[in-house]
Amino acid sequence: MRITGGRYRSCLLRAPRGRATRPTSDRVREALFGILEAARVVEGARVLDLYAGTGALGLEALSRGAAAATLVEFAPAALAALRANIATLGVEDRTRIVALDVHRAGRRVLSSAGPFDLVIADPPWPLVDTGQAERVLSSLAIHEALAPGAWVVLEHSARTDPPNADPLVRAETRTYGDTALTFYKPAILAARAVADARLPSD
Repeated sequence: MRITGGRYRSCLLRAPRGRATRPTSDRVREALFGILEAARVVEGARVLDLYAGTGALGLEALSRGAAAATLVEFAPAALAALRANIATLGVEDRTRIVALDVHRAGRRVLSSAGPFDLVIADPPWPLVDTGQAERVLSSLAIHEALAPGAWVVLEHSARTDPPNADPLVRAETRTYGDTALTFYKPAILAARAVADARLPSD
């Protein structure tokens, strides 16, 4: 696993052994950030990486020009890999680790580093099926942890229907093999999002 673009392109990232952590594949990350960069979302962004695991998504954002990343993870093996990857890239001054379960991090912990311009969530896929992941995304919007023009991306199984996350508005879903990426925007921009048509092609 490696960074796919930007300043740290091709830098190798550490991942814990076993299947407890499922890092986003290089192919999907490259596609995701191609879309986000085409939409001019990444440069200078304050990023929130939920269920961060190895930190690959948040660190990819930093490599491609994001200003700062808050990474939420609590599994010990994943945290060890995350800290090692931050040290390898030398981005300690632009990262904040929240070593808590996402569902217990709470609005105070997350909103204190926001508002965020980009939120990327890659939860264990069963949490999407149970609705826990969408409740987390909804909570960010309700408690004003998102910037007005924020983008929110949820990675989930392609076999799962894209969930609603009110008051966020679902914009579009892209599928890559067994992985799907669903993009959301704050509801206040819903009319404009429709008027501005579809996401950039990847």
